[in-house]
Amino acid sequence: MFGNSLGNLHLMSNARTRSICAENPTGEPGKGAMADPMGAGAGSKLGKGWKIRPCIQVKPGETAVLADYSGSGIIRHIWMTADDRMSRAGVLRFYWDGETKPSVEVPFADFFAMGHGKRYDVNSLPVVVNPNGGMNCYWPMPFRKGFKITFTNDYFEEVRGFFFQITFDETEVEADAAYFHAQWRRSMTTRKYPEHVLVDGIKGKGQYVGTYMAWMQYSDCWWGEGEVKFYMDGDGEYPTICGTGTEDYFGGAWNFGGDYKTTFGRNYSTPFLGFPYSETGEGKVPKHSMYRWHVMDPIRFESDLKVTMQALGWWPGGKYQPLTEDIASVAYWYQTEPHTEFPVFPELDERWPR
Repeated sequence: MFGNSLGNLHLMSNARTRSICAENPTGEPGKGAMADPMGAGAGSKLGKGWKIRPCIQVKPGETAVLADYSGSGIIRHIWMTADDRMSRAGVLRFYWDGETKPSVEVPFADFFAMGHGKRYDVNSLPVVVNPNGGMNCYWPMPFRKGFKITFTNDYFEEVRGFFFQITFDETEVEADAAYFHAQWRRSMTTRKYPEHVLVDGIKGKGQYVGTYMAWMQYSDCWWGEGEVKFYMDGDGEYPTICGTGTEDYFGGAWNFGGDYKTTFGRNYSTPFLGFPYSETGEGKVPKHSMYRWHVMDPIRFESDLKVTMQALGWWPGGKYQPLTEDIASVAYWYQTEPHTEFPVFPELDERWPR
């Protein structure tokens, strides 16, 4: 149900394609490109029907409603771009079927696997980022009564050009279709507790479909010996699924091709797995970005889920060393509603950078 592919593009459907952007804020048929040219704008000499309102402005502290639609269907594609100062100063929130608490609550750039306030290419199946910050999302997002998407500017300056396009099908949704969720968290691990919690307290039936991590390294040498753990369906002290190492979980091996005595490794970006960005060098705090999309191997749970990642390196002599690291993550999953309310979203200074 969830996706088009080359194998079925020739099949007809009763779904109707709609798209919401600044030029058509409601997505209604025949309502695009209706903005009136005013003042000295770039399209003022062209007249109505031309490129008059391609973007919006969002003032400091303002929440802009990007889309507010009533009906049933599936979001198929989201494209967005904005000044890179919005990387974590802007917040995306998605609401399904009239809910008052968001099912998606993630800093703007992190939602598209762009961390550290940097821009880099991501060439994966559900998330694609192209030069220079063209952010695309292909996660299918079904809704039955409607959806609302908002963008909040927590920066101290106005966003003068926020561009977006949200394309969806108006169609009936199958009874067994689950709702898309995404949650952002950031933590500083410690030697006493060298573990980052990606998500906790998920209640309901669903499937975990993706992980993005922005890892800031405060230790020398190799940092990726920690294991990912999935606690599900009543697990206590020990998880049902346990990985073998950080780079292993993200589809790499042997320190991403680097020497364990250094922080260097080879970057890559593939349909489901990636290590698309790293920043190392003298005088720099090493930074790494990684994603794993469980598209072909979703982690299915019946009643509850918790996901963690350890931060481990090496002591001299071949012993694992607990690390103090700055780790931010986005967890992506589908589940039945209602969902457990998310933790209080961090203030801007707790989301650094920007």
